Amino acid sequence: MINGELRSKIDSVWNSFWSGGVANPLSVIEQITYLLFIKRLDDLHTNEENKASMLGRPMAKRIFPEGKDGLETPLFRDGGCAYELMRWSRFKNEQPERMFEIVDSHVFPFLRELSGDGTALSKHMGKARFGIPTPRLLATVVDALDGIHGEDPRHTASPEIGRAGSETFVEAVVAAVTAAVNDIDT
Repeated sequence: MINGELRSKIDSVWNSFWSGGVANPLSVIEQITYLLFIKRLDDLHTNEENKASMLGRPMAKRIFPEGKDGLETPLFRDGGCAYELMRWSRFKNEQPERMFEIVDSHVFPFLRELSGDGTALSKHMGKARFGIPTPRLLATVVDALDGIHGEDPRHTASPEIGRAGSETFVEAVVAAVTAAVNDIDT
């Protein structure tokens, strides 16, 4: 069950979207899902880095390649953005305007091309769109999600931590459905 503090944080994320101009509950869920997916990719990459370091071997699976993406934008010239900066653990510490450009102009194109054609992932992520309208809202939501998203219980010593992440998502879905029903009733 979600405790009062966690519920308050989830409500805060929801209110941030609402006051930031994203009022459609499905859009909120979509953006939260994308952001949690990006965070999870970074968690998996970090696990691979740690395993490779412990074993003294090169990484078996690289989610974020070495080098740059080749997409030149106002803040990223000379070959585009480094894939390393597209990781949640890296862009979450950037200034809002820089974070916004990284996520909008580099992370989302990366997500759309993450897997090969014909896979379930490419089917769902091929149309991924970034729908957070301002750098300030993105920074607020990233900060809030960073504080409440739990680890996968298969990769942690405490199943409670993993349940927190799953329950966070479920709570967000419940909030979206409630808001949608309230919109229909009015």
